[in-house]
Amino acid sequence: MTHSDFTPTLPLPPASDDALRVRVQAAIDGKTKPLGALGRLETLALQLALIQGSETPRLVQPQLVVFAADHGIAAQGVSAYPAEVTPQMVRNFLAGGAAVAVLARQHGLALTVADCGVAAEFEPHPLLVRLKVAGAEHGSADASAGPSMSRAQCETAIVQGRRLVAGQPGNALLLGEMGIGNTSAAALLMARLTGEPVGVCTGRGTGLDDAGLARKCAVLQRALDANAGARTPLAALAALGGLEIATMVGAVQQAAALSRVVVVDGFITTAAVAVAAALQPEILASCVFSHRSQELGHRRWLQHLGVQPLLDLDLRLGEGSGAALAWPLLESACRILAEMASFESAGVSRSSG
Repeated sequence: MTHSDFTPTLPLPPASDDALRVRVQAAIDGKTKPLGALGRLETLALQLALIQGSETPRLVQPQLVVFAADHGIAAQGVSAYPAEVTPQMVRNFLAGGAAVAVLARQHGLALTVADCGVAAEFEPHPLLVRLKVAGAEHGSADASAGPSMSRAQCETAIVQGRRLVAGQPGNALLLGEMGIGNTSAAALLMARLTGEPVGVCTGRGTGLDDAGLARKCAVLQRALDANAGARTPLAALAALGGLEIATMVGAVQQAAALSRVVVVDGFITTAAVAVAAALQPEILASCVFSHRSQELGHRRWLQHLGVQPLLDLDLRLGEGSGAALAWPLLESACRILAEMASFESAGVSRSSG
């Protein structure tokens, strides 16, 4: 991969025309219910229709991908868990024992685990895809001492994310992630992209105590200072992000280019979407934000992006667990459009108010 081979964005399909929006909204308003009575489900149904360019959107062969990688910054004690938990959890995903694996089975979601730079080698497995980047096979470098990735490594990760999604079936991508230290990478990206102070962006991650949180904030400030010149979205991603986040950026771009629905999980997956949206703001139209996590910066970042999540369950697990939990709401929104009777077809009188 050379810089000349890489394009930072992908062509997106044309935005849905206003006529489709009007027709779908009229269909929603004409269902046998008081106007607006299904609340956010109605907004979701309209969004799915516009993503697919159809008055009756359908969700087929949904793909939940857990993007996994290790982070050099974890050596600075920014997580309550040691770095060896990353490969241990990858094996747990593959064995079907992790929360996201349970939820994927429950909801009929095809699960893929993408090794974007885990500090271990795994036996071949039907659910595992190896996407390690040359020179960063075992994770990103310590951002508190300099860039976490070279620009070429970051671009390679993005391209690999695009290729992964392009090779998958279906019309929905659910984002998941795993990587000890990746709330630090996400907080760094939030601070750089939004201009918020590091203390506003940094949470307890996997459960740091007060002293651990203070140490994490100090380390992240050092990382911001060490990479002060990385100001553009791609430069910030390479300097401050992680391999799994960069791979997710490419995955989100490809899914949007293919008119697929992107279901965003929590804080770390929001970081990937935020980078993609900084490059192409229209990408947000393809993204359904599944939940507001307990991680400190997530609420503020969602506000910066101007989006409203579907759920607020005090989740802070990651893995794609929130995306999987929200999935039935997307299915319900499609069914409301396709199957719910109108006042006319049901012979029900409309409100006279």
